[in-house]
Amino acid sequence: MRATIAFLAVCAVPGALTGAETVQAVLARMDREAASFNQLTAKLKRVTYTAILNDTSSESGAIWLKRAGAKIEMRGEIIGDDARSFGFRENEGQMFYPKMKTVQIFDLGKARSLVDQFLLLGFGSSGKDIQKNYTVTVAGEEAIGGQKTIRLELIPKSKQMQEQITQVQLWIPLDAGHPVQQKFLKPRDNYDLVVYSDINLHPGLPDSAFRLVLPAGVERVYPQK
Repeated sequence: MRATIAFLAVCAVPGALTGAETVQAVLARMDREAASFNQLTAKLKRVTYTAILNDTSSESGAIWLKRAGAKIEMRGEIIGDDARSFGFRENEGQMFYPKMKTVQIFDLGKARSLVDQFLLLGFGSSGKDIQKNYTVTVAGEEAIGGQKTIRLELIPKSKQMQEQITQVQLWIPLDAGHPVQQKFLKPRDNYDLVVYSDINLHPGLPDSAFRLVLPAGVERVYPQK
């Protein structure tokens, strides 16, 4: 359950590096984009490192995200040998495994805030929201896929959040207010790295594009029961 939520998944300190933007400047840019944010589509690559096994694995897919204030709908697809789809709407999360014709359904309940803050962090997130939940510093400028970015380091303030994620790193382009890369550092030196490409902020898609549609005859499983 924790792993699913993490996937389905500030008191600002000035950035003092010479030539780098301040935390306030980056968050202000994110505020401006959040004000008009409503839809996003993107391809993604997710790299997972498990320290105890010294193992690195990767997978690719795509996401469709719609956000209107606190109302969020999202659909995602992972391709390859472990193909699966996932969806998030209101307080319900779904993970569909087509080879097994099974969907796991989760009542996220109080964990809804963790999904919002981890999975959706930086996409429509306002600077005020980030400052409320994280201590933020600027780590400097880096090029990601040939694009100049500012890397932010976020430390969760909540002990509950720290049990899942010890630090989040966001790479924000100098001319945009959303991440092109996220890194979620976990306890025991584990981490997830998510790289986004082909980002479209305003695709103008119908509501149905953001909802997970299940084929007939799918077995529904409720792991929490």
